Amino acid sequence: MTTPITDNPFLQWLGASLAQWRSGYAELHLPSTPNLFNRTERIQGGVLCTLLDVAAGYAGVYAPPEAPKIRSVTLSLTTQFMASGAGQGLVAKGFLERKGRTVYFARAEVWQDEDLLLATAVGTYKYIR
Repeated sequence: MTTPITDNPFLQWLGASLAQWRSGYAELHLPSTPNLFNRTERIQGGVLCTLLDVAAGYAGVYAPPEAPKIRSVTLSLTTQFMASGAGQGLVAKGFLERKGRTVYFARAEVWQDEDLLLATAVGTYKYIR
């Protein structure tokens, strides 16, 4: 079951949903639609970068529902494009690698239909108070 993202207007407009979110892990789903395609009729690279950034970022800011929200900003994101395609849907998986007092490091992957790895990224994020 996925949960619509309601605290980020851009992701809400994009149609992304949060499928899993727990300490150190976040998974987002996004259906493939022609609006996400580039002129070669494949998923636009900027869409992949967005999903990578959000999945990695969310992996480091999980808080239980009753706890105050944790927020962060991206300091850097290094992306590698592995393949291209359209498919039925995209799955972005984010993993927390290391957490400090003010900065954390995370990585992410975007899969097409859960069987073709489209892109990976590593990111550095800063907690904001």
